[in-house]
Amino acid sequence: MQTEYRTRRKIEFADTDMAGIVHFTRFFIFMETAEHEFLRSLGTSVATEWNGNKIGWPRLSVSCQYLSPLRFEDEVDIHLWVSRKGTKSLTYQFHFTLQGEDIARGEVTTVCCITNPGEKLRAIPIPDFIADQISCPS
Repeated sequence: MQTEYRTRRKIEFADTDMAGIVHFTRFFIFMETAEHEFLRSLGTSVATEWNGNKIGWPRLSVSCQYLSPLRFEDEVDIHLWVSRKGTKSLTYQFHFTLQGEDIARGEVTTVCCITNPGEKLRAIPIPDFIADQISCPS
């Protein structure tokens, strides 16, 4: 079972603002990308089909605390871990570092939902084929 996932990202010019540092909004994209990679590592996706339904993971809350800037061509390490696994939701923590220096910390809480087109979103228990692969520290 997995609790954590690590990835690395090279900062692109498009990630930066006029001051030459990574724009604050890009950290939310970095967190989402790491989450997608984590789910793929489990053999699933942020958008998958199960029992004839489309499954997705809408956000309940997101936050990010910025500690130090990143710049064009920096290679940032992103550490994701599951800090809470509920029946229907997951909470991820993110730690961004550059050569061992703390850059940012983030959190995303997401809920497993049926996302069929033309239907109202509805939360469901995380399917066993996903939940059984995710451990969570006690």
